[in-house]
Amino acid sequence: MVESKHAEIVVIGAGPGGYAAAFRAADLGKKVILIDKDPTLGGVCLNRGCIPSKVLLHISKVMDEASHLSKMGVTYSEPEINLDAIRAHKDKIVSQLNSGIEKMATARKVEWVRGKALFNSNSELNVINDDGEIKISFDKCIVAAGSVSATIPGVPADHPSVLTSRTALELVDIPERLLVIGGGVIGLELGQVYAALGAKVSVVEFLPNLIPGADQDIVKPLQRKLKKQFESIRLSSKVTSVLPNEDESLTVTIENEKGTSTEIYNKVLVSVGRKPNTNLLNIESTGVEVDERGFINVDVYQRTTIKNIFAIGDIVGNPMLAHKATHEGKVAAEVASGLPAAFDVRAIPSVVFTDPEVAWAGLTEIEAKEKGINYKKGEFPWAASGKAIAMGANQGKTKILFDPETSQVLGVGIVGPGAGDMISEGMLAIEMGADAEDIGLTIHPHPTLGETFGLAAEVFEGTITDLYVPKK
Repeated sequence: MVESKHAEIVVIGAGPGGYAAAFRAADLGKKVILIDKDPTLGGVCLNRGCIPSKVLLHISKVMDEASHLSKMGVTYSEPEINLDAIRAHKDKIVSQLNSGIEKMATARKVEWVRGKALFNSNSELNVINDDGEIKISFDKCIVAAGSVSATIPGVPADHPSVLTSRTALELVDIPERLLVIGGGVIGLELGQVYAALGAKVSVVEFLPNLIPGADQDIVKPLQRKLKKQFESIRLSSKVTSVLPNEDESLTVTIENEKGTSTEIYNKVLVSVGRKPNTNLLNIESTGVEVDERGFINVDVYQRTTIKNIFAIGDIVGNPMLAHKATHEGKVAAEVASGLPAAFDVRAIPSVVFTDPEVAWAGLTEIEAKEKGINYKKGEFPWAASGKAIAMGANQGKTKILFDPETSQVLGVGIVGPGAGDMISEGMLAIEMGADAEDIGLTIHPHPTLGETFGLAAEVFEGTITDLYVPKK
């Protein structure tokens, strides 16, 4: 016998966007059912992405900082790496956060159903799990089913030595040689982790730059460091084949303008983006419109083409970021509950949690030049920051793009330790419509890295005293 349930709002997917949507709807008095196929709440971000990767990145960063202290007169012995203990530490943090989310779900009386959700119609779906099948009818549905790592032709995705971001975070072992295919955010973050733990890491990127989409002046300090940490970085290059060997190593063929080369790696990490999980939902039975790439089309209210079905997060398109999904989830829950709300933001911040961190928000110089948007900028080099020099972070930079007529902030780019935290001031400035004077007259504490934001505004205004900028 098939069990039947009904909810005012059903949420498919318990990642950052999904559980935010479920919790907000519950807070608004709705009966909510939250569906996820995983045994724990939190989705990819918490269980197999954002959080475990940041745990490992913190470890690698501390190891790197310790090694550089020798220049300051403090020397440590070589670190002993216990992979079992590192995995246990990572899993403990994930479990702690899992528990917190589950307690919040219980407190809000959100019903959690484990299983795979499949649409039957615009008002009903089936959830299939080990115990059988549950039929759930709903007034409103919010789809937050997320995404999965993309694959590339010629790479045997099912081979044990071919890693995705998910399997790489399991940290089963540290290969002698690791090839990372893709020089984007995830590839560089995980590459740096493995390099810190002893692997010889190489990166192959199809495009001519690392972290495509970010201004290269804020990427350069990171790239300089990675050139020292990694065995090689090959830009404008393409992996044409990956062939398994008897010892589970992989023979990789790489092509670029210099020709073709073949090398053997113990493991290969494929990090070439993610694709939406739309194909797993039987969404064809709903009439919800999906584009050619599998993303669900939504309006500013997160509504799909079917008025009672909403969609949020990775499944609606780029940028595939947890904080974007969370914001969209709250909007969807509020609209579904009859409140006035919309996803109406001026910018979405991006952060690469490498060492140094790279962060940007709003207009980039790349985008401005492509669209013919006029701008002027104020830049403050961290080589003139006492705090940065004291930390050995003098390669960093804070850059602000301004509207030349109104002096309002259009975009921000930062590279250096803590850039991911610092970008929040830039986001607030963009959303509030702040101008250079607002920022420059805001007293920032000294000595801090954060004061470089105010100093960059002063450079633009021509009021800077911490640098000598010749008048034009």
